[in-house]
Amino acid sequence: MHNSFPVGGFGGANIDGVWQAVEELRSRFEKRPGTRAGRGEVRAAVLALLAEEPMHGYQIIREIEERSGGNWKPSAGSVYPTLQLLADEGTIAAEESNGRKIYSLTEAGREEVQGSDAAAPWDSTAPGSGGFAALPKAGMELAQAAAQVGRTGNKKQVQEAVEVLDEARRRLYTILAQG
Repeated sequence: MHNSFPVGGFGGANIDGVWQAVEELRSRFEKRPGTRAGRGEVRAAVLALLAEEPMHGYQIIREIEERSGGNWKPSAGSVYPTLQLLADEGTIAAEESNGRKIYSLTEAGREEVQGSDAAAPWDSTAPGSGGFAALPKAGMELAQAAAQVGRTGNKKQVQEAVEVLDEARRRLYTILAQG
């Protein structure tokens, strides 16, 4: 059932605006292969991988891509400077092996990993993990549901949906205010 509300209503030509908003949200937040992540995410990923076994740089890049399900493939330009920084800090050490640098955790690096309770960045797609994908994904799904109500709901359903969204917005700002 498709309802078209008069100008100023939620349906009809205005539904295009809702879909445009959903697409804008997706383009802003959706993590795509090769997109950039913060240095903290690269650092956390490198340390998590090296806690499992020594690796070379490109192996680290491939592992991150694989473990994130293809959602994140850091560039060599973000991984190698992070490796150098970690080496300068004494958190990791590099050894030459067959013409490649193999990186491994030092004792200080193992202590840092053990002292951290943070989830690995590729686990961040799980709701509530606090990683790069959980919140935007939830926001996109909410926007898609709102657009569906706008496209197929009756006037009463649309009004109820607006109330739910207003309440959700207020609660999100409450979360920020508590922090």
